[in-house]
Amino acid sequence: MMSTAHYGAVGAFSRFFSWWAALLAMAFGLAAPSLQAAENDIILPAHVQQGAMVIGRVPVGSQVRYDGHVLNVSDYGTIVFGIGRDETRPRTIEVTLPSGVRQQASVTVTPRDWPIERVNGVPSSTVSPPPDIAARIGREQAQVSAARTRNDNRTGFAQHFIWPVEGRISGRFGRQRIYNGTPGSAHSGMDIAAPTGTPVRAPASGVITFADPDLYLTGGTVLLDHGFGISSNFLHLSALDVSVGDTVTQGQVIGRVGATGRATGPHLHWGMSWFSTRIDPLLVVKREE
Repeated sequence: MMSTAHYGAVGAFSRFFSWWAALLAMAFGLAAPSLQAAENDIILPAHVQQGAMVIGRVPVGSQVRYDGHVLNVSDYGTIVFGIGRDETRPRTIEVTLPSGVRQQASVTVTPRDWPIERVNGVPSSTVSPPPDIAARIGREQAQVSAARTRNDNRTGFAQHFIWPVEGRISGRFGRQRIYNGTPGSAHSGMDIAAPTGTPVRAPASGVITFADPDLYLTGGTVLLDHGFGISSNFLHLSALDVSVGDTVTQGQVIGRVGATGRATGPHLHWGMSWFSTRIDPLLVVKREE
C-alpha cells in the first residue's frame, strides 16, 4: 500500500529542528530531548530553493528512493539529496518503512532569479579550444565526474559547514556566464576572491577523491567527498596540500588559493554537488549561520 505524506512548513520544521537538536545533544553528550514523537515520521522542509542541499529524516531502517537513486540512511534516519539549478517541479521521495508500508513525501521548489555575468579577457583558446585541447578537457572532466559517483556512509555533510577561505564573493552559483561574448554554462559554484597562497580549509570533514595540480580548465583541483553523494570541489589552486585517499577534518588546510587554469585573477572556486547535481555552497554554509 502506498500512502502520501506532505508536511507543512511549521509542523515539518518544528519536528525537523527538534530532531536535529537531539542529534547535536547526543553528539556532545548533553541531555537530549525525546525523539519518541518523531521517530516514525518522514520529515522534509516544505519549501527549498533551486540549488539547495536538502536534509531530511525517515524512520531508521527505511529504504528511500529519489530521482533514480537509492539514498543512504544514517543510523539516526538522516537522508540528503540535492535540488538542481533549473528544477521547478515538486520533488518526491519514496520511502519503504521497516514494516513494508510505502509512503511518499514531497518538497516544493522555489525558483530563483539567475543573473547574467560577463567575463572578458579570457584567452580565446580556452573559450573555443582546438581539438586536441578539447579532447584533454573531456578526459579530465570525465575523471572528475567519476569521482562524484562515490557514495560513502560518512556524514560530514551534516556538519555546520564553515567558509573554506575568507574574502569577497566575486562570482555566485547559477549565474549565466558569457566569456568574451560567447555564452558558457551556468556557474557551478561560488568564487571567493583572495590573495594567491591563502590557505584553503575543508568546510566539512571527508575524504579526498580527486587531486590534480594541472587540469586545463580548472588548474589545481581537489574533490572532497562528505558522504552520501555530497562533495565539494576546489578549483584554480596554486598548491595542493592533500592527496587522493587522505581523510581530512573540518578546518584542515587542503590547498592554497591561486589563478591556475582558466582564471582571470586569484580566487577560490568552491563548488558542491550531490552526485552529478550541482548545488549552491552559499545555501549550505548559510544553513547553519
